[in-house]
Amino acid sequence: MTPESPDARVLTQPALADLADIPAVSRWVRSGDVRLHVLDYGPADGVPLVIVPGITSPAIAMDFVARELTDLVRPLVLDVRGRGLSDSGDAWDLDTYAGDVAAVVEALELGRPLVLGHSMGARITALAATRLDLRATVLVDPPMSGPGRGPYPTTLEAFLGQLDAARRGTDADEVAASWPRWPRREQELRARWMGSISRDAIVATHAGFESDDFFDVWPAVPAPTVLIHGGDSPVVTAAGAQEAAKANPEASVVEVPGTGHMVFWDEPAAARTTVRGALHSLL
Repeated sequence: MTPESPDARVLTQPALADLADIPAVSRWVRSGDVRLHVLDYGPADGVPLVIVPGITSPAIAMDFVARELTDLVRPLVLDVRGRGLSDSGDAWDLDTYAGDVAAVVEALELGRPLVLGHSMGARITALAATRLDLRATVLVDPPMSGPGRGPYPTTLEAFLGQLDAARRGTDADEVAASWPRWPRREQELRARWMGSISRDAIVATHAGFESDDFFDVWPAVPAPTVLIHGGDSPVVTAAGAQEAAKANPEASVVEVPGTGHMVFWDEPAAARTTVRGALHSLL
């Protein structure tokens, strides 16, 4: 992609330098022609946990979650295509994303891993679970928008405005205006890494939030699976959580009180405790 392209991705030296502070090894996987980057936190003999982030979250955004789980599992965080260090590719639909998860599992010889996804990543995880032989899954606040269900609460324009700000050079203070509850380090990482995300990937994925129905897939997600949602989330409302529990009665549905859609960022300690409890139940 040329620098003049309207979808030229920006990754600065200060962003790359952030990797020096990450206690993980970079792994590289091919999914067709697309090169995918994965942060592998080890230990090598741990039960693999593939973590799939959200629409505007590169792998490094989940570092503060992954690094706290290495006593339980071996976290491997995917830079979803079009984000972070992974190639952009030319398709950003759920089928393609789920195929990328399959490529990671196969290439890294992960056997029957656990898979955890947040937001977009939770939708990807749900579809992957219907196609792969997984140990278990954890879905954190999956978008429940779709045909006849109303729009996704965050507009495409809001996401693209954040992207434009990152590409012109934003900072943590500007990020804090949109995400005031986040820890300062996470605001700083978003300021430095948001520019790495493909505009086309955001546009296509956001459209999918409203054209694909999560409930077309969710009832087929096999147990054991845990759906975690924010107590104040506009993405998984109380009614949505109830519908999810009825649609897949073998699933566990767990609320993290006082959190919105960005569950881990809003209340890191409470979210971490909830995820650790879910993983304990699945191991």
